[in-house]
Amino acid sequence: MKFIHCADLHFDSKLNANLDQESAKARKAEILNTFVRMVAFAAKHQVGAVLIAGDLFDTRSSSATARNTLLYEISEHPFINFYYLRGNHDQEGIFFGEGEIPQNLKIFDAEWTTYFEAGGKITISGIEFPAKNPDTIYQDFALDMEKFNIVMLHGQEMEGAGKDKTEVINLKALRGRGIDYLALGHIHAYKKEALDARGTYCYCGCLEGRGFDECGEHGFVLLDVDEESKTYTHEFIPFAQRRLYAFDVDVTGCLTSAQMAAKVEEVLFAAGCTEQDLIKIVLKGMVDVACEKDMSYFPARFSPQFYFIKFYDGTALGLEMGDYLLDTSLKGEYVRQVMADDTISEEDKKIIIRYGLQAISGEEVE
Repeated sequence: MKFIHCADLHFDSKLNANLDQESAKARKAEILNTFVRMVAFAAKHQVGAVLIAGDLFDTRSSSATARNTLLYEISEHPFINFYYLRGNHDQEGIFFGEGEIPQNLKIFDAEWTTYFEAGGKITISGIEFPAKNPDTIYQDFALDMEKFNIVMLHGQEMEGAGKDKTEVINLKALRGRGIDYLALGHIHAYKKEALDARGTYCYCGCLEGRGFDECGEHGFVLLDVDEESKTYTHEFIPFAQRRLYAFDVDVTGCLTSAQMAAKVEEVLFAAGCTEQDLIKIVLKGMVDVACEKDMSYFPARFSPQFYFIKFYDGTALGLEMGDYLLDTSLKGEYVRQVMADDTISEEDKKIIIRYGLQAISGEEVE
């Protein structure tokens, strides 16, 4: 039997940290549509169950479009069971309105609940962490060692109990319990590790990256369980419509915006960035105070090539006084006068010199 393990979809995230209102609205729709595409993938590949390990929605104020789309997809695929464990973002509400919950939507609550698949040979168990004394969930936890056991939890893995933190998954307390696959949510990057001699635990990551702290590939995990031998295959499926990248680009030695742009272009080409991607660039390195660097130039040059790109100036100003000591030009005299002023800090001197040299050269001073 095949399973999809997904988590942290965060429907209706605001997405306004980087995107304008219209782009954020479009991106919200894309994230919702990625779930629709995933369900179509499940139907095409004869997946029997979808495990949603928390944070289906981002806040309690979910949109009617997201709720209706979710319910429609579940209802329209009655031969796929959807197992939903609420996470810390959506634990206070079910988000399905007042209508009837589809029969193929299975929900967990504050007590251990176990469902059965494959004629009872596969179990799917889960529990929401209580607000107080979260470690009590391990006391009444028992599994049938003769079955293939999947457990769903949402929280941060730790080797032991957390200190007054509800969303801590105590791996030590779960070892030797007969778990074959521990399906986790909360961490937005893919990770799979051994739990004990029998089982593994896995964070599937989020379906779509939403910010530049969520770069890299995103998608879901596809499991194919042989209920007779109690073995399974495991594959991470990259599935996001867009990918996010964050690069530090060293522009040390560059004297013009065009030279810096060439460095950026090299990095983007080497990474294989496409027009679908969202990208953050931080210019790094030491640049001469006399260099020409126009930060408005870079978005104008690169924005047409990508869905979204933003630039930050993280460079430091360098100043070689030897270049100006014997310079008889207006620039040399200006630099020497600024450097001789003991009331100005060294870093401020560099900034003042930079603006002054721009003005002397007839450039527009930012």
